[in-house]
Amino acid sequence: MNSEFKHKRRFFFFPLIAAAFILGAGYAVMFLWNTILPSVIPAVGTLTYIQAIGLLILCRILFGGFKARGGYGGNGYRGGPPWRQKMMNMSEEEREKFKNEWKERCGRK
Repeated sequence: MNSEFKHKRRFFFFPLIAAAFILGAGYAVMFLWNTILPSVIPAVGTLTYIQAIGLLILCRILFGGFKARGGYGGNGYRGGPPWRQKMMNMSEEEREKFKNEWKERCGRK
């Protein structure tokens, strides 16, 4: 019963924490934009709070940020990229052959 209550409490607080993060990030975007950009570029106006949240969402759509990424570089690889494992399993002769082949492909002109 006690563990069930903790699970329900956690489930209740996650959306609140996410909403607080979005609201705080919107305020941070608004504050930074209004503090920096109008003085640097006079043609740029100030943002309202709703515009700042819209800008934050637009950046999320365009650049794909705010993801909980795991593994290597956000690509989901465990233990590094696949080519690294392949290189580790090669013998010295195979590595030299591989390096020479790529030197030819990339070309030393």
